[in-house]
Amino acid sequence: MADNEKMFQVKIITPDRIFYTGEAEMVEFNTTDGAIGVYKNHIPVTTVLAPGALIIHEAEGEKVAAIHAGFAEILGSQVTFLAEIAEWPEEIDVARAEKAKERAEGRLAGKAADVDLARAEFALRKALTRINVKSM
Repeated sequence: MADNEKMFQVKIITPDRIFYTGEAEMVEFNTTDGAIGVYKNHIPVTTVLAPGALIIHEAEGEKVAAIHAGFAEILGSQVTFLAEIAEWPEEIDVARAEKAKERAEGRLAGKAADVDLARAEFALRKALTRINVKSM
């Protein structure tokens, strides 16, 4: 059982829903600067999210979600994620993610002049995140 003095509020908001709201002892996620773990009373930070697994350490155990892009605002007793996309493992269609991965890899391998490489790389990271989170 988690120590209530260590718990803080977590909110994950996407354009189409409030994805999650609850209390956690720790959250782990990826930023554009690398992986980060946050406990209560972390220094205030606003950071840019990178595609990856978001692990929420609740009193009852861990919850894992895929989170793709957006921002995280870290305050002493609250972390708020404003995410482009957030998905629970049961919401992920692995076959679709595999196809997206193949398309992105094809675009990157082809190196055609009309291909937006940054967009293809981001699509590949999203597909790999979905596949990874589904297998966790």
